[in-house]
Amino acid sequence: QVQLVESGGGLVQAGESLRLSCAASGRTFSGYAMGWYRQAPGKEREFVGAINWSGGTTNYADSVKGRFTIAIDNAKNTVYLQMNSLKPEDTAVYYCAARLYATAQAMGVPNGMNYWGKGTLVTVSS
Repeated sequence: QVQLVESGGGLVQAGESLRLSCAASGRTFSGYAMGWYRQAPGKEREFVGAINWSGGTTNYADSVKGRFTIAIDNAKNTVYLQMNSLKPEDTAVYYCAARLYATAQAMGVPNGMNYWGKGTLVTVSS
């Protein structure tokens, strides 16, 4: 059974950092691109960032560029989202997703994913 399991969410103050993890299991993910998305209450799910499985290419939403960094540990089948300088507007449920044969650029739209995690809540207080 394929699973993407996010962890690392929590409550932080503005300006602080969090690192989210997405543990992938149940199959080999070579050839997949991995993405992070978020959904705030009452809003559409939006793209945050993505990385190809080899880790050579990344893509970020303008709203997080320079603050968030995606990394991948192939040996652990885990994708990380390092979030620095957090803002209250970063408050959302953060989801991990995987899409076969996608580029990091193509992950900019949250459609056509093969797998989704259940999400982890990040709350940033002002």
